[in-house]
Amino acid sequence: MSTPAAGRRLRGFTLVEVLVAMVVMAIMAVMAWQGVDGIVRTRDASQARLEQTLRLNTVMAQWEQDLASMQESLTVPYTVACDGASVRIVRRTPDGLQIVAWSFRPDENGGGAWVRWAGPSVTTTGELQDSWLRSLQLQGTEVGSLKTLTGLLGWQVYFYQGNGWANCQSTGNVGTVGGTTTGTPAPRIKPPDGVRIVLSFAPGSGLSGDLTRDTLLTP
Repeated sequence: MSTPAAGRRLRGFTLVEVLVAMVVMAIMAVMAWQGVDGIVRTRDASQARLEQTLRLNTVMAQWEQDLASMQESLTVPYTVACDGASVRIVRRTPDGLQIVAWSFRPDENGGGAWVRWAGPSVTTTGELQDSWLRSLQLQGTEVGSLKTLTGLLGWQVYFYQGNGWANCQSTGNVGTVGGTTTGTPAPRIKPPDGVRIVLSFAPGSGLSGDLTRDTLLTP
């Protein structure tokens, strides 16, 4: 024979109690999901920023390596030249000499990209002259072109000459370096003692402000 106390002990949850428990569990699930989602978003943002920083460091290392590998040649009038849109460098490679051009290429969004073009390594005067002429006509889509950085507003290049920094388009010092095949000295543009580059990053690119990098050129 059951007692009133035993009946009370066997009574289940009411509908209201079940609904309250389900609401509490739903709230806890939403809070847990928001926490996990925040962690994932933070991780993705940190990973993207890390990859962007590593890419920037790699590109700047390549820029400095190109300048460090400069090699004067009697075939072309400049070892490093700048016309405001591009910087062209004659650099040595294990297989000969190579023309490298760094250019700022605007895009339709008002920004632009930093593009590096590397010509073939050559060993003859004619090949080097042809490569130099090609570097004067680049459009940014040629074979050998690589879009190294995006999200730029612009760039500025300065040469260190005469104990001061000046816009790279300023007239350089003309000096007699080497000579022609006939033995007559050829007037050449003396390379600067250093190169300064200023990259301006666009809002929303992941990088802010300007990056300034000075590179000393070893004589």
